[in-house]
Amino acid sequence: MAKPAYTKDDIRQMAKDEDVKFLRLMFTDLFGTIKNVEVPISQLGKLLDNKLMFDGSSIDGFVRIEESDMYLYPDLSTWMIFPWSTERGKIARVICEVYKPNGEPFEGDPRNNLIRVLSDMRKAGFTDFNIGPEPEFFLFKMDENGKPTMELNDKGSYFDMAPMDLGENCRREIVLTLEKMGFDVEAAHHEVAPGQHEIDFKYADALTAADNIQTFKLVVKTIARKYGLFATFMPKPLTGINGSGMHLNMSLFHDKGNAFYDKQGKMELSEDAFHFLGGLLKHARSFTAICNPIVNSYKRLVPGYEAPVYVAWSGSNRSPLIRVPSSRGLSTRLELRSVDPAANPYLAIAAVLEAGLDGLRNQLVPQEAVDRNIYRMDAEERQENHITNLPDTLHNTLKDLAADEVMRNAMGNHLYQSFIEAKNLEYNSYRTQVSQWERDQYLELY
Repeated sequence: MAKPAYTKDDIRQMAKDEDVKFLRLMFTDLFGTIKNVEVPISQLGKLLDNKLMFDGSSIDGFVRIEESDMYLYPDLSTWMIFPWSTERGKIARVICEVYKPNGEPFEGDPRNNLIRVLSDMRKAGFTDFNIGPEPEFFLFKMDENGKPTMELNDKGSYFDMAPMDLGENCRREIVLTLEKMGFDVEAAHHEVAPGQHEIDFKYADALTAADNIQTFKLVVKTIARKYGLFATFMPKPLTGINGSGMHLNMSLFHDKGNAFYDKQGKMELSEDAFHFLGGLLKHARSFTAICNPIVNSYKRLVPGYEAPVYVAWSGSNRSPLIRVPSSRGLSTRLELRSVDPAANPYLAIAAVLEAGLDGLRNQLVPQEAVDRNIYRMDAEERQENHITNLPDTLHNTLKDLAADEVMRNAMGNHLYQSFIEAKNLEYNSYRTQVSQWERDQYLELY
């Protein structure tokens, strides 16, 4: 999905030709939640002149009340008219960057932050960082009040079809809608758990990929509601079945092509690929806080449900954290398997890129590949192979994040401090709650 190079005049003409009545100005908060300011089409001129203001004090992780005035600068390449219509006319969306009144990019905007890290990448001699995401989600039935129930929409499993996969029609319409919006959908299928689905779309440059993930989530939730279903990207909504991941396939490019590929190298991988991999492994425990950012994320990262729990890599099996898929040439890539769809894509991509760049700067060398099933190793075997565990709680990964200067730089001070503070509050709120499991286990026993 290449970005179109729209001009202001192009936007005005498209809005007129398509009879657009409303503009949805989208941006993303600290937690990855899509926010939008909706304005009538009469405000288009103001938007195109970067003069549209909003109150940033009401957005999580943004600014204090005394610094609340913020401006939305549209990225014209993200102009898109939604293929669904309303009684009041067509709606167009444009993704915006948040700016301060003095004309400087606001440091608390995750999209601005990714743009900053990509600028650092280019200064290091690289041209592109491509990301191919694999987001998974669950479909639940809704009750008569439009609230999600805990009843899954089907009992299907991996690659099942109708009638076992009752979400097939909904998933098909999601795919068709995405294609109308310019997505290049590569695959769509039922996942391993009941009610679980995956739709993969073609890789894109890092910024476009993050935008695509946010747009994808919006489309999935919107179309699901048409079918009386509730789509959730919560990593582990139910006990006893697999959770939802969002594997990130990544490749780094320079003027000569894919920087990870070297026909003469070990496994046909370049030195750059191994250094980048070394950076990912070094910072894995700390960027887990960013890539798996909620309490529930750690209910997925447990043994027995295919999600990675060990810091290791391999070219031939799927139990480690990082896999090197078999494709070579331009398709040479690393696949990070721990990320889940609750992650803020702008922050997650910035974090893994900064980790890899640290590996390149310091010529880090990864430990040897682990080509056995790590789940079947005992603790002593894992130690012999220098395999460490991913953090098992949000609390533990926040401690790793707090000690990692490279990850602080990946987020910038504003986002970093807001994130640490918010996530510690979240974990402290969680640990004061008493669960039904605890009552079932202990109430009568003690």
